[in-house]
Amino acid sequence: MKDYRLEDVQPIRVLRDAYGDELELEDGGRAAVFRIQAEFAVGGSRYAVLESERAKPDDEPAVFRIVPAGGGWELETIEDDEEWELVAELYDEMTVDFDGE
Repeated sequence: MKDYRLEDVQPIRVLRDAYGDELELEDGGRAAVFRIQAEFAVGGSRYAVLESERAKPDDEPAVFRIVPAGGGWELETIEDDEEWELVAELYDEMTVDFDGE
């Protein structure tokens, strides 16, 4: 996967516009509510960063690829480690102040 930078990221709202700020997903066979932390497009793909309502402060958010499905949207697990790492790093750059300002 190509290396992308923060300047390449385009904010989107496909999940929020379709479902609101929270999604109910199956988590270990049980329904769990996840808050949408970010949605963005980069490199021709769409991504969502979600946080479980049960998340602890040190828990990493869940990162998914957003794909069209039957007139709506589905979340796909990102199996490729390099792609997942790139998306997670872009999200970090969007949300973390590395300069301490």
